[in-house]
Amino acid sequence: MIAIVDDDEAVRVAMKSLVRSVGHHASTFASVQEFLKSKQFSNTSCIITDLQMPGLSGLDLQDLLIARGHRFPIIFITGHPDENERTRAMKAGALAFLIKPINHHQLLDHLEKALKAN
Repeated sequence: MIAIVDDDEAVRVAMKSLVRSVGHHASTFASVQEFLKSKQFSNTSCIITDLQMPGLSGLDLQDLLIARGHRFPIIFITGHPDENERTRAMKAGALAFLIKPINHHQLLDHLEKALKAN
């Protein structure tokens, strides 16, 4: 299952549609907390997450997962790129750091790499 974590409903819907268009199962979550409480959490193959969200950010999610011993491939998407955040995410093991509007082919290429690595 591909987890899509973004506070913007339109982004969640678009990403879910894109992921499903290439034959993968996707579930959407409006917040980090919603994802972490989900029963689908343990079935996650890859996470596509917004960087900046109310409450916990995508970087917070990455930190929490690492602290709990989970190493899901993570693809960050953001409309507000920051080089320090990009560097932090990539050093912690992020697979990609993409800028909105997202190039769909680029996202799908990274997603396929993540799924092949698992």
